[in-house]
Amino acid sequence: MNSATVRNLLVRGMLAGLAAGLLALVVAYFLGEPSVDSAIGFEEAHASGHDHEVELVSRSLQSTAGLATGVLIYGIAFGGIAALGFCFALGRVGRFSPRATALLLSGSALLAVYVVPFLKYPANPPSVGDPDTIGKRTTLYFLMMVLSVLLAIGAVILGKRLAPRLGTWYATIAAVAAFAVAIGLAYAFLPTFNEVPEHFPATLLWRFRTSALAIQATLWVGFGLVFGELAERMLNPKPAAAPSGRSVPAAH
Repeated sequence: MNSATVRNLLVRGMLAGLAAGLLALVVAYFLGEPSVDSAIGFEEAHASGHDHEVELVSRSLQSTAGLATGVLIYGIAFGGIAALGFCFALGRVGRFSPRATALLLSGSALLAVYVVPFLKYPANPPSVGDPDTIGKRTTLYFLMMVLSVLLAIGAVILGKRLAPRLGTWYATIAAVAAFAVAIGLAYAFLPTFNEVPEHFPATLLWRFRTSALAIQATLWVGFGLVFGELAERMLNPKPAAAPSGRSVPAAH
């Protein structure tokens, strides 16, 4: 793949990331923000009078312009990175079309980069979590993310090496099983935190975490669909149709 093709795919990846970011922004605003507001309300209701601090940025600005800026910039940045990953993966993970490769890559990345770490260290709303452990929790979360990505890459390599001997189907099953066992061991040995305050509504915690998962799923799957379509049209353009009214000579 030459540099011009990579550059064009990079631009399309950033545009697809922007489009996916817009979709994720809608989900974040209508699903995520109500849960954040409820969690902030719980925190304020249970805070003592001297715990209130001056608000540097208003909540209304955070939930509108601030949210949009963060989500869209994140979408553009991750879209560019994912497009470069697509350039490397195309043709190396199987004989898939550009559209299928983009969707497979985005789905696999969603699983390895977000879902697996999320199941061990799920997102918490405001008022949940001990400030004294935030550094340790952040470090462990990123450690889980790195482990998940490395193990996913290892599973792909294992599957490709087993395929000539076991066949694609059984090699894939073996690779997935090895990945699941390794992740299970990481879950078992890494520490767990349970810092939910007493009387914090379980329904609110569930809504917040499911909305966080929905935002990421919308972003990654939306990117895979949009970028896959753009990459397919660029790499496999349809032949131009013959002008109407012009007859095609019959072959003799």
